[in-house]
Amino acid sequence: MTGKERAALRKQANTLSPIFQIGKGEISDNMLEAIDGALEKRELIKLSVLETASVTARDAAEMIAAATGAEVIQCIGRKFVLYRKRQED
Repeated sequence: MTGKERAALRKQANTLSPIFQIGKGEISDNMLEAIDGALEKRELIKLSVLETASVTARDAAEMIAAATGAEVIQCIGRKFVLYRKRQED
């Protein structure tokens, strides 16, 4: 992915609200399935990590991206943005 593509996605993500929150529990298989479904439907999603979580936003972003095949677009504070191109039929 080029820098211009990444910048365009960051711009789109600026207005998004987080649709998932990661709390003190581990990132479960059910959560990964839900995130996978959201990525398939929306392509670009924002997530947040609560203060009580045992992982940082960067660590959570890397773990979820690796598990779902997504790319980490941005990680600021406790929020991060993931992108995965929708699979065409």
